[in-house]
Amino acid sequence: MLPFLSISQPNTQYIMLSYWENKHFTSYDFIIIGSGIVGLSTAASLAELHPNKSILVLEKGIFPTGASTKNAGFACFGSLTELLSDLDYMPLDMVMHLVDERWSGLQKLRCRLGDEAIEFIQDGGYELLSDEEIDALDAIDAVNKMLFPLFKKDVFHIKDELIEQFGFNSGMVQSVVYNPFEGQIDTGKMMRSLLNYVQQKNVTLLTGSEVLHFEDSGSDVRVEVKNTATNSPIAFSAQKLAICTNAFTPSLLPNLEVKAGRGQVLVTKPIENLKFKGVFHMDEGYYYFRNHGNRVIFGGGRNLDFQGESTTEFATTDQIIHTLQQKLKDVILPQQDFEIEHKWAGIMAFGKNKRPIHKKLSENVAIGVRLGGMGVAIGSSLGEKLAHQLSE
Repeated sequence: MLPFLSISQPNTQYIMLSYWENKHFTSYDFIIIGSGIVGLSTAASLAELHPNKSILVLEKGIFPTGASTKNAGFACFGSLTELLSDLDYMPLDMVMHLVDERWSGLQKLRCRLGDEAIEFIQDGGYELLSDEEIDALDAIDAVNKMLFPLFKKDVFHIKDELIEQFGFNSGMVQSVVYNPFEGQIDTGKMMRSLLNYVQQKNVTLLTGSEVLHFEDSGSDVRVEVKNTATNSPIAFSAQKLAICTNAFTPSLLPNLEVKAGRGQVLVTKPIENLKFKGVFHMDEGYYYFRNHGNRVIFGGGRNLDFQGESTTEFATTDQIIHTLQQKLKDVILPQQDFEIEHKWAGIMAFGKNKRPIHKKLSENVAIGVRLGGMGVAIGSSLGEKLAHQLSE
């Protein structure tokens, strides 16, 4: 950790500000870059710890830019095959730490905002296993034993009778694994509630504010922000800075090991007599679907084109959307007619392992990024850790 830090080249030609603007709008105790789940959770925890301190959140988009308002709304912590895959390349204690972090983060989110405000519904999580994955059932007892210290109950249960009950294709789904601890949220309600929460605690949020440069002098941190109204940036200052930019972090910290991963999602029109409720995973979590009322939200397919989906471009592709539609038709809704109403994409961040990056970059700058597609679960706990770190 360096005693001071300067990233990119500062622009010395700042916009001319009034006496009042300089006095009341540019200096804060804490500045947070990024208004996604982690950024707003960091702001919330800082406001709880320091109710009399000034806090500014800077967001380059009109809405949070990455995946916080674009995810499918899963309150989950890892399917059976996903955890088994993790155990293939991560030590047991690291996998347990990840699950614990996800679970505690979900509890923190629910406790802070309330289940009604985020529309949390605990209909359970399910995994659909194919012929190629059926051997995972041999490990279910061992995984339940591994997770027992956290949950005090068995997490995974075989529920093959649900294949017919939920209307899935029995020729393509060989088993269903049930997890009673998981649930779903309304992503938009959650983010609006989190935004309202921090604003009620006098946190300032500026959207359309792209950070170009920051510098830790040792005594404070200067943050240079693009001003869309002029060609001259605006300089803000703070005692402490948190960077919560996830997939977009390389624009500020190009040497950090963060790789973008796009997630494409679609939603159907309302389906008459939809047979299932809950959140569902297939193929080690690379495909995921859920009900939202009597609609189906279905996303994934990044594994079809890892290189092509390692992008920050907000777009869908014919290849992945066609695959999602085909799986809806062949596996999930084989006996029902459906129409696609809308499709979109969000941008996640990944690395060589699933551990988030959470550390101090300098005396007054800390970072919390690379959530591995688990922002809903990890965001609140990561924000809390960042807040405590910046309070030291």
